[in-house]
Amino acid sequence: MNEDKMPLFLINGFLEAGKTQFIKFTMQQDYFQTEGKTLLIVCEEGEEEYDEELLKQTHTAVVYIEEAEKLTPEYLQDLELLYNPERVLMEWNGMWNLDALKLPNDWDLYQQITIIDGSTFDLYLQNMKPLIGAMVRNTEMIIMNRCDEIEDLDVYRRTLKGMNPQVQIVFEDAEGEIEEVTEADLPFDVNAEVIEIPPEAYGIWYIDAMDKPDRYRGKTVEFTGMVLKTPDFPKNNFVPGRMAMTCCEADMTFLGFMCKAKNARLLETKDWVKVRARVEYEYMPEYEGEGPMLYADYVEKAEPIEEIVQF
Repeated sequence: MNEDKMPLFLINGFLEAGKTQFIKFTMQQDYFQTEGKTLLIVCEEGEEEYDEELLKQTHTAVVYIEEAEKLTPEYLQDLELLYNPERVLMEWNGMWNLDALKLPNDWDLYQQITIIDGSTFDLYLQNMKPLIGAMVRNTEMIIMNRCDEIEDLDVYRRTLKGMNPQVQIVFEDAEGEIEEVTEADLPFDVNAEVIEIPPEAYGIWYIDAMDKPDRYRGKTVEFTGMVLKTPDFPKNNFVPGRMAMTCCEADMTFLGFMCKAKNARLLETKDWVKVRARVEYEYMPEYEGEGPMLYADYVEKAEPIEEIVQF
């Protein structure tokens, strides 16, 4: 944490998703205790309220904001001068445009966590997918609670990972955290000599390869993708991938992994190829750590796939 910056912890989510409950729980944990003051900025009020005794015990001052336009850098700076906090918690209104939030120069968005109510997620996904995309795109962790009646959480996981491949996702039911998706749930055989990825399962494989390196390290996969090359790539490198709709038609992205192949220099961007490659995991700045690296056994021309990857 930069001591010269005011750290802001932003808790995002729609009304009644459980943001207040999560913040109250966090404020009581030993790891969150501090001798200095905490400023809590609440941008919407739900049924759950902050207890005055808890605020007093945790040295927390609370300020309620009813209009997004009020959250200017100047206003936030005034709050800092008035309350002199050591850190700031913000319970964000999920209906507000987070991209419009401007912070003072000496403030830093230290962590963003998004809380999602699993029981209503499908409804929001059908009617407010762009809002969910904006909410999820830059968050570091998603906690989806109230998942007791949901049978196929992997569909939700792929949808959220498509919007933000780096995000950590925790699913919870009434008993606590739910176990991760198993290999048996995948639409291809990860234990085959060659793991054949059908076109309709490309998005599933892409997300799973990012999440579960132990499933794919050293194994061979085969799939069809479009070529992407830039002048910055080494001559034997290219990225085979697919266009994906992560949020809405206006929010398209290219999903693929770097691949080394002997004939890569002969390929052109937008060529379609079938790739058979060994999957390894290596450090890359784009991954902010280790990520998939493909070593091709062969690359050959293939027919284009017209369908867009969806999650």
